[in-house]
This record gives sequence, structure tokens and C-alpha cells, in this order.
Amino acid sequence: MRILYESAECVALDKPAGIAFHGRDEQEGFVEQVRRLMAEGRLPAWGPLYPVHRLDAVTSGILLLARSLEAARVLGEAFAKRQVQKLYLALSQHKPSKKQGRIIGDMERSRRGAWKLLRTTESPAITRFLSQHVAEAQPPLRLFLLKPETGKTHQIRVGMKSLGSPILGDALYSGGGERRVDEVSGECAEVRTYLHAWRVEFDLFGASVSIVAEPMEGARFLQPAIQEKLVQWREHTIDSLFP
Repeated sequence: MRILYESAECVALDKPAGIAFHGRDEQEGFVEQVRRLMAEGRLPAWGPLYPVHRLDAVTSGILLLARSLEAARVLGEAFAKRQVQKLYLALSQHKPSKKQGRIIGDMERSRRGAWKLLRTTESPAITRFLSQHVAEAQPPLRLFLLKPETGKTHQIRVGMKSLGSPILGDALYSGGGERRVDEVSGECAEVRTYLHAWRVEFDLFGASVSIVAEPMEGARFLQPAIQEKLVQWREHTIDSLFP
């Protein structure tokens, strides 16, 4: 469990892909895992931790936990008022209908736990994005930088599908994906969905906080050609990337 940031008010951890936020049946959730690791002395004794936002189970990257009820209240309000800037990374094997812009639309439940994007905009999900074709990747891929301006369930995953570029490995939204053979069972299995919470910026009690979580897992993210593009984006502020 990688510690990305810690202060008297909050901590930021790098959530691995494949771990649900809350436990299901006998599967330990992310918050439960953090509390267990603290009890075992494998993470610092931060005391009570309060979730202020969530990530899908398939998504890796930055997850914030407040260390007090007051910090949880302030951070919760900041998320609700869209005062927390977030950048996500995604990979797709498919060319989008447009290279950059906004994805806007209401969302409603579909089948099998999925959601779908509508043409209406009564209470829309809004995601800004830009993308680059990475011909040197193996196989050639499209790298996306996404800035959600709302916090709807699955909004990035649904938005990517609406562009004709489902996220690599996202089986729920027809992203196909990278597969490997399990050495024990001999069966093929998906490695991961290539969606990662990369950068977060916010103000908390008068301090400006900027957190970056470089992808540490997923062979496609770790390719030199992809890493080179991330270095270029890292040199820019969020406001300059999305003015």
C-alpha cells in the first residue's frame, strides 16, 4: 500500500486496481484493508480515517481519507462544490470520435450493473478530455487524459464508450483487454482495466495540496512510449492542460 501524501488533516494512498472500496461478502474492501494494515503496524497509526470520495474497484490511483470529522466535512464540501481538481489516465485500443473536448450527458442505469449516457442534459455528467495516439506502444494505443467536472458513477468509463474508445480491459463497457494465463489454473484472465486516478489538487485549511500517483502496475501503462507522454503532461499544471 503506497503512501502518496500525509498530513495532520488527511492521507492519500495509491489504491491498486481490483480492490472494491467497500467489502463484499468475504472480500476485504479498501478501507477495511487500510485499517487492518494500521492495526498490524504495516501502515502508520493515523487514528480514525473518514472516506471523502470513492474509486471504482477497477480503478487504481489516488484515494483520499480524512483524519478528522472536520477535515472530512471540508473535503466533502470541496468535492461536492467541484473545488477538487482531478486528472485520470486511460488507455484504449480504439480511435475516439474526437481527439479532445467535453463529454456531456445525463446518465441512467442500464443492464448488468452498467450505466449509459443519454442525449439529455438535465443533470449531466461532464468530463473534459484530450488524447494522443501512441504509435510506438505495443500494440499501438490511444492515451487519454480526463478531467471529470462531476462525480457520477462510472462517468469516465461510460464517457469513453460514448466516444467509441472503451477503456482497455473494461469488460463491462466492451473494452476487451489484456489477458494472461494463470500459472496454476492454466486459464486466461483479464489483468486490469486501464483507468488510473493520476493527479489531485485542492486547498485544505489554507494549504494548497498537489498529489501525483504515477502508475505502478499494468504492463501497458509502464511501456516507455506511454511513460514519455506522461512526462510531457506532468510538466504542465492542470489549469494549463484544461484552461
